[in-house]
Amino acid sequence: MSRTRFVLIQPSHAGNVGAAARAMKVMGFDDLVLVQPRWDDVLERDETLERASGATDVLRQARAVDTLDAALSGVSYVMGTVMTPRDFGPPTYAPREHLASVAPTGQGVAFLFGSERYGMRNEDVYRCHAALRIPVSPDYGSLNLAAAIQVIAYEWRQALGGFDLPPVPAPERADAAAVAGMLRHWEQALVDIGFLDPAAPKKLMPRLNQLFNRAQPTPEEIHILRGVAKAMAEAAKKPKP
Repeated sequence: MSRTRFVLIQPSHAGNVGAAARAMKVMGFDDLVLVQPRWDDVLERDETLERASGATDVLRQARAVDTLDAALSGVSYVMGTVMTPRDFGPPTYAPREHLASVAPTGQGVAFLFGSERYGMRNEDVYRCHAALRIPVSPDYGSLNLAAAIQVIAYEWRQALGGFDLPPVPAPERADAAAVAGMLRHWEQALVDIGFLDPAAPKKLMPRLNQLFNRAQPTPEEIHILRGVAKAMAEAAKKPKP
């Protein structure tokens, strides 16, 4: 039984088929079925391949069928994407809310997407166990087919546990002695340029100390800051014109 299938009903734009394959692949899905596509050779058309942007393996194993029955073979739970809930149709949910409850069941699922021109037909919606409505702006709710597939694929992947991102190595932090040495360098430079009065320093240096402790500079940044202090001191020594 296929774990996850994406079904496009009567897709009319070859580019959307390629973009759908790309959207699926980045979320780790590869079972794509087209029901009565406009083009018999849609899986090999130039626009399809271009928009797939490397997801050609998904296209190679995708298949076109004549009926929705054939597309849903081996699937036990069907969800259709709709903008408007249908009278007498299945209950309508936001994807995140519903998919979190579906994921633990272990069922083979299919997501149905209607034609770009008129969306899903009522008879196709009635075949579904649930309808999914993506929350969008009430002022403009028109989603491109591939964009809708990307949203649903992302939400389903998250419901299944998501992908672990590679750990980001923590940057090396300068040690306390390096920060203290840099601050002494800056203190002298600030005196040299007349910004700091050593007779009345107030709380300037403790404040700078706290600032750099919060910033947690790296050794390279300490080197840059020392270079700035050196340049300030040298500029202060130059005779004024």
